[in-house]
Amino acid sequence: MSTTPPPILVLLPGMDGTGIMFEPFLRVLDGLEARVVRYPVALTSYPDCVAFARAQLPVDRRFLLLGESFSGPVAIALAAEQPAGLAGLVLCGTFARNPRPGLAWTAPLLRALPPSRLPLPLLRRLLLDRWDSGPLAVLVQAMLPQAPVATLKARLLAVLAVDHTPLLSEIQVPILALVASHDRLVPRSATDWIRTHRSIDTVTLQGPHWLLQTRPEACVQAIADFQARNRKPQDALPGMSSAGDEA
Repeated sequence: MSTTPPPILVLLPGMDGTGIMFEPFLRVLDGLEARVVRYPVALTSYPDCVAFARAQLPVDRRFLLLGESFSGPVAIALAAEQPAGLAGLVLCGTFARNPRPGLAWTAPLLRALPPSRLPLPLLRRLLLDRWDSGPLAVLVQAMLPQAPVATLKARLLAVLAVDHTPLLSEIQVPILALVASHDRLVPRSATDWIRTHRSIDTVTLQGPHWLLQTRPEACVQAIADFQARNRKPQDALPGMSSAGDEA
């Protein structure tokens, strides 16, 4: 008797778009197949990233869609289209609209400034905080040359202008928000904003903005628990328990 395979986890990357920083998370998935979407450097607008990711969604399997940071609005837009096979949406350290609306006025200034990369120590402080480590530093060093500063600047401008709040009501699948306790980039208010417009499950984990990188096992467990709460018979994930997590 054949069994239905579990859903694929489709991963949409942060602002760098490379998918390199998913490596710690991928190593601990343990039985769950994943597909990493990697944005070409030329793609900087949300409509272009949505179109690119749409073409890579599974067409013959059920799947979970995970949008990290920059890709939250991409994941929301795709889920709002109600694609066949979508079983759930996971939002990690992300937002439906500009997470810091008070900074929207800086967009013209940002456009005028020449591209310049943040110093690596400051970047690691913002993304990793006290959870910084040698292996993660190596990954950051491998990622940065593949993420041109001009691309990052253009994607930041896209974040300042985005507002996919109206799309939240179009999503028909369960939503899980993974929130970091010490996120220096995306404040808790971004998740609160989503919650005021759509019912979601929320799990708060001790960690920095890069939760999937610093707390991969806890993130996998949170996703397993979310899947168990909303499971249909064909969605069972092999080798994953439904024990409680941090809240």
